[in-house]
Amino acid sequence: MKSQIDHLVVAAHSLQQGVEWCEATLGITPAAGGEHEKYGTHNRLFKIATPAFPVAYFEIIAINPDAVIEKKPPPARWFDLDSKQLQAELAKSPRLVHFVVNTDNIQDARHAWKNQGIDRGPIIHASRKTPKGLLQWQITVRPDGDRLFNGTLPTLIQWGKPEAADPMQLHPRNHLPRSGVSLKSLTVSHPSASKIKAAYEAIMLGNIDVTEGPANIVATLQTPKGLVTLESLGI
Repeated sequence: MKSQIDHLVVAAHSLQQGVEWCEATLGITPAAGGEHEKYGTHNRLFKIATPAFPVAYFEIIAINPDAVIEKKPPPARWFDLDSKQLQAELAKSPRLVHFVVNTDNIQDARHAWKNQGIDRGPIIHASRKTPKGLLQWQITVRPDGDRLFNGTLPTLIQWGKPEAADPMQLHPRNHLPRSGVSLKSLTVSHPSASKIKAAYEAIMLGNIDVTEGPANIVATLQTPKGLVTLESLGI
């Protein structure tokens, strides 16, 4: 099993708020993303890959006010976006809330965590339209939308159809231009640091320092505005 950081997740009250925050904080305008019909969200993206994080990109995500979700009742949105507490914080400013890990065997990774008493949720098949074709992936989403451990336990993703010969063909890193922003480091702290470390080790996830302390995700980025640190601050 191979696992690596796939993307950082910054949630915003609205996508326009997220774009303005990105321009002011990181000094770039994020590229167009797409819509997620199943969960009624939409996003903007940009590449932050480095040799240490070769497929990493950055997602700014928000609830799409114009989305029509046919299923009644609608499913709980991923990344805790339906949480009233999170929504109250996002009304003030966008926030780094989570990160997603790319694995080449999402079934095995999910079972490895289940053996540790962690229910990351069922594997959902998701997709969105892109200029290059239909981008498809499998992702773990709990029925309650909970990120778990204040967002420090990543969501699992596996790109492409299960039988795809080249599952990474349409991965966002392949068509996003260089952004001028690169991920230098990602660290997490949490009162349950030992459990989180064991979870990372179970899926062979490296390049993330874990310490015991108040819940926090810290991403350090090199940007046109210099070195910028983003924090989740326990939300």
